[in-house]
Amino acid sequence: MVTNLEKLAQEAKLASYTLASLSTLEKNQALKAVADKLEENKELIIKENENDLKEAKNLLDEGEINQSTYNRLKLDDNKMRDMIKGIRDVKRLEDPVNKKLWAMGMDTGLDLYRVSCPIGVIGVIFEARPDVIPQICALAIKSANAVLLKGGKEAHNTNTILVKLIKEALDEIDFPQGAINLLYSREDVAKMLSMDKYIDLIIPRGGNSLVQYIKNNTKIPVMGHADGICHIYIDEAADVKKATDICIDAKTQYPSACNAVETILVHKSLLENYLPQLVIELEKALVEVRGCEKCREFVPHLKPATKDDWATEYGDKIVSVKAVKDIFDAIAHINIYGSGHTDCIISEDKQAIETFMNLVDSAGVFANASTRFADGYRYGLGAEVGISTAKTHARGPVGLEGLVIYKYKLFGSGQTVAPYADGKKTFIHQRII
Repeated sequence: MVTNLEKLAQEAKLASYTLASLSTLEKNQALKAVADKLEENKELIIKENENDLKEAKNLLDEGEINQSTYNRLKLDDNKMRDMIKGIRDVKRLEDPVNKKLWAMGMDTGLDLYRVSCPIGVIGVIFEARPDVIPQICALAIKSANAVLLKGGKEAHNTNTILVKLIKEALDEIDFPQGAINLLYSREDVAKMLSMDKYIDLIIPRGGNSLVQYIKNNTKIPVMGHADGICHIYIDEAADVKKATDICIDAKTQYPSACNAVETILVHKSLLENYLPQLVIELEKALVEVRGCEKCREFVPHLKPATKDDWATEYGDKIVSVKAVKDIFDAIAHINIYGSGHTDCIISEDKQAIETFMNLVDSAGVFANASTRFADGYRYGLGAEVGISTAKTHARGPVGLEGLVIYKYKLFGSGQTVAPYADGKKTFIHQRII
């Protein structure tokens, strides 16, 4: 018997074939329709979000969700503005589909092209982040992928109204049916993970436990990140004013974000004269600072940091500080304890910056800039479906380019393989592109 979810997945698969043939103009018209529809219904969306927030407050009080989850749930005027602007930014981006990436003349009249194409059907599983829906839908439309969306129960009302409005906008312009789908029940997650016949890629956006569960329970390729353990290394050649400003921004601008800094590594030469100042400024910003044994020699009141702290994504106004003897000690710590998300060096030494950027094995390596810049919107990708720390075709913030793959197209003029296999003809292998 075909279940409702399987029927949705089948329809999404069929829609994906039609989507692949859409023109850039048709996709851009769809994006405009979606942005306009959400703009016209901002008050309705915020009202539904307020209903979710009321219910989530009870869950927060009962300890079923944490403050970080509650913060991510809220949609305000600023988030709504950015959400709608993100859709319009995607509309302005170059179409990533049907781009000739590489070409080889195999012989006269026998030309091979590597051409970008949609992935197909993408399943996205996310927690308490309703603004994820417009981002993903916009990127899916532009990259010609169908999507199955499964959000957390905390954002049920907001997710429902957002998808309802998006589908209404698409129906009004005759967009392929089945392109955008919202799943509701918890059981749907396990079912999704078994549908490798229909779903081509799973993208989880949530905590470590969610990501690990998905990776361990599906044959479908998974793209995402489990943790956001980001570091800032303050080098001996750092401008300490820059260091302080960047550390405070990276920790306090949005503490629950996956690109917020969790551990600050401080060169041993800065412990006496700079570390106490840094701690004062962090504590003024209401950040709890935990320190290694060496750091506590210079700032005794710090709560001790343990090995568990080095491997913790706090998602809150908490940061650990650790003394390192040199840049290589810092790099070693990051490569051992980091999650491969985003790591930063503060230094005025160009050689130190180059060394750090070459040797730190992360999706994003920054110099003299807050880790909070690691974001698809800020990178100019229009929006993102998530951050990938995997070493696959997409790494870091994943925008349009991460939602396409490629196929080979061979254009011949009647050739057969036998003459080449027999040595009567030879390939010329001349690059075209």
